[in-house]
Amino acid sequence: MNLITKVKKSIKSVMTKNTKSDQLAALLNFLGLQDTDKSELSEATYFACLKVLSETLGKLPLKLLKHNDNNGVTTCREHPLYRVLNERPNKFMTATTFWSTMEYNRSHYGNAYALINTRKIKGNPETSLWILPSDKVEIWYDDKKIISDIPDIYYRYSCTAGVFTFGSEEILHFKTSSTFDGITGLSVREQLKSTIVGNNKAQELVNQMYDSGFTAKAVVQYTSSLNGENEKEFVKGIEKFATGKFSDEEIKNIIPIPLGATLTPLNIKLADNQFIEVKKYTALQIASAFGIKPYQIGDYDKSSYSSAEAQQLSFYIDTMLYIIKQYEEEISYKMLSEEEETEKGMFFKFNVSVILRADQSTQIETLSKGVSNFIYTPNEARAFLDLEAKEGGDRLLGNGASIPVEYTGAQYINMEGKEEKLYQWIQKTIKETLEKALQKA
Repeated sequence: MNLITKVKKSIKSVMTKNTKSDQLAALLNFLGLQDTDKSELSEATYFACLKVLSETLGKLPLKLLKHNDNNGVTTCREHPLYRVLNERPNKFMTATTFWSTMEYNRSHYGNAYALINTRKIKGNPETSLWILPSDKVEIWYDDKKIISDIPDIYYRYSCTAGVFTFGSEEILHFKTSSTFDGITGLSVREQLKSTIVGNNKAQELVNQMYDSGFTAKAVVQYTSSLNGENEKEFVKGIEKFATGKFSDEEIKNIIPIPLGATLTPLNIKLADNQFIEVKKYTALQIASAFGIKPYQIGDYDKSSYSSAEAQQLSFYIDTMLYIIKQYEEEISYKMLSEEEETEKGMFFKFNVSVILRADQSTQIETLSKGVSNFIYTPNEARAFLDLEAKEGGDRLLGNGASIPVEYTGAQYINMEGKEEKLYQWIQKTIKETLEKALQKA
């Protein structure tokens, strides 16, 4: 009985005994969507950074490609893994949800894990991917060969059905770039714990000031003598008027002071304490640790980009390129067989053109130049625009003034007596072109 079957049975038993809230918790735990520590997520900048990274990865289509004999690549849509990784990793999640959740776990916990579950249905292997909660997985290195005769990295997963141990080939493991052993990643929240906690406390201070109607602490001076209980009631009465919480809702801005008493406020001015500047600097520190650009968290003060396209290119090169490359390498190595990867030249690749897409005018201009300079065929250019292929559009076209490199400068050479050779070359070129066209047909 594999992990999926055991967990399903365990959840089923929970469903029959526990309340709806417990049932939902068990299901979310099974899907890797359990509640996380909300102390960090309540910090606006930290949450925004997680959101940017997870949604960016989630919007990238993951394709299975294969090198062909012409040094190009073709899409392997017929491969059974294509639909699993590009459309539906498991029956509960779309690919968008799955990869964004994986990135969310990787960024928050420092490590993200997915179980590769393969089973046979009617004799045919069927693969699905299941997210394992990052805080429920331990990484073990069996250097003393206790678990197996071959030293390997093992993943121990604890859940409602028990403790399960998986080999390195059974788990997709994605980690942050901050790692000292190359195996376990460190999360940003661990590295910037004091910074994030400080920002949370700063937000709590603002919330308290809102609750109190921005009324700061004050000193009450009075000439009479009051005992302990009367003194508390006296102060409570004044504070109710100060915070607008008195029973009479019509009185909001007047604080009645008894004769012989003086109320002296101890004002706390946020500007005097450079509160806004410190909070903004802290936000930039958190964003910088994630590799998030200031404009992505709403700071446009020092934006030096000439266009949105330049912004996205900078974000892709500086931040997402490392993350995407790690995902591609891990998925290709563990999801494809050695024969598929080495002999057939198959590999997984995210389509980054989704985040680097230019405006319509620039895109058409770029494709037009590619067609006229023998880079794209018309049908390849049309495919970028999601347009159907047209007859005769699979041939490379170009500027009529373009000539093969070996004939560069031929127009300046005296052609006397060489017309025959030129005629033969033209005939040969036409013949080869026709033969290639017939072979493709």
